[in-house]
Amino acid sequence: GRPQPVRPIFPLTDTVVPKAHSATNNHTPLLHPLPKIGGSMAPSRRAGRLLFLPLALVHLLSSCPHTTSGAPNTAPLSVLCNGAVYGAGDPFAESLAYVLADLLAATPQSRARDAYTISPYPNAFAYGHAACRAGLTGVDCASCLGSAVSQMNATCGHAVGARAVLVDCSVRYEQYAFVA
Repeated sequence: GRPQPVRPIFPLTDTVVPKAHSATNNHTPLLHPLPKIGGSMAPSRRAGRLLFLPLALVHLLSSCPHTTSGAPNTAPLSVLCNGAVYGAGDPFAESLAYVLADLLAATPQSRARDAYTISPYPNAFAYGHAACRAGLTGVDCASCLGSAVSQMNATCGHAVGARAVLVDCSVRYEQYAFVA
């Protein structure tokens, strides 16, 4: 045998769905009925089932944590610090300032809300990564990252490497290249 055609999961009988225009006839859509899936349903029962699907989707999307709006959750899950520190006047301070500023600007603007960066100063490189939960707006992402950097600075001071993982975002910097 021949493989059996895949049937739709939802019982949408007697419904027409527009088919994509062909290259030879792009003026009117071709309509094809969906295959029947068993016996006939009473019209009121069919309408109830068709109404149920959009309502179920609205409920699912309204309860999904990836579509929430409002202030980001900046509760810390962990803040880790490298034991080594840099001193006053160390070129690493300038590299770190560049990396953190770049991450705070670039991550909220990126589509995936995820960014890596490296400082352009060859005498003391700094590397960084930041990410926000995919459902956050750019403004909420920026707010969360600002909180993460503040928590890192308050906890780690002049550490040559640190990571802050908050509920809705994370930031990490090191003096060596890494993959998060």
